[in-house]
Amino acid sequence: MAVYRKNRIGLVLIVLLSAPAVTGLFFIDPVPQDAGYHNFGDTRQLFGIPNFWNVVSNLPFFVVGIWGCYLIGIKKIPNLLADIRYTYLAMYVGVTLVGVGSAYYHLWPDNETLLWDRLPMTISFVALFCIVVSEFVSVKAGKILLIPLLLAGASSVIYWYIGELSGIGDLRFYALVQFLPMILIPVILLFFHSRFDQTKAYWLLLLIYIVAKILEHFDVEILSAVGFVSGHSLKHIIAALGLYWLANSYRKRHLKAD
Repeated sequence: MAVYRKNRIGLVLIVLLSAPAVTGLFFIDPVPQDAGYHNFGDTRQLFGIPNFWNVVSNLPFFVVGIWGCYLIGIKKIPNLLADIRYTYLAMYVGVTLVGVGSAYYHLWPDNETLLWDRLPMTISFVALFCIVVSEFVSVKAGKILLIPLLLAGASSVIYWYIGELSGIGDLRFYALVQFLPMILIPVILLFFHSRFDQTKAYWLLLLIYIVAKILEHFDVEILSAVGFVSGHSLKHIIAALGLYWLANSYRKRHLKAD
């Protein structure tokens, strides 16, 4: 009964957090892209590559993404839910594409190239959320949510981009796709039980997400303080490390005995 009660509290919290977040979007004004968003602190050119460090710091995403795809799709590590193996694979395909799309964006930072940075990020965010739902709440729910949420994520980015072309860009729906899962995941981790014996990697990934956002916010200040690397470049590296630790945890964990 205690477990059942805890699960019910978790479901109530998910609804109480999700419903206002979704409905509230329709009661606030559109949020355009900040014109200063593309003005990064580190614009140094090396070897003919503009914004060199912000570009090459995406290499860890690509490497970790390929490694994750290898573990899941080729080596077929056993410590995953077989019914959603494609969801794990989607997450690391998204990570691989982030490495490419974000590098492309940082070569020529503007709204047009930013489209190719944000699209793959929505794949990874959505897939991660559906994995957590599947492992902690319901495999069936995780499977049902994947395609609609992937479409919603891609649509939120395309909606923003098309709006920007007309001078009326709107980030509300993209922000929902990125931030709501990061709010709901800790609720799921706290109020539901995993089918596996190790869950620390999800908590670590959430912590790294917060740290990455702080590094991104203090991009210029960090470069000024240390002199050789910017907050944004560090954001790329630490986020990729978090995804590496998650993939590594999949290799080590085991299903709990019933």
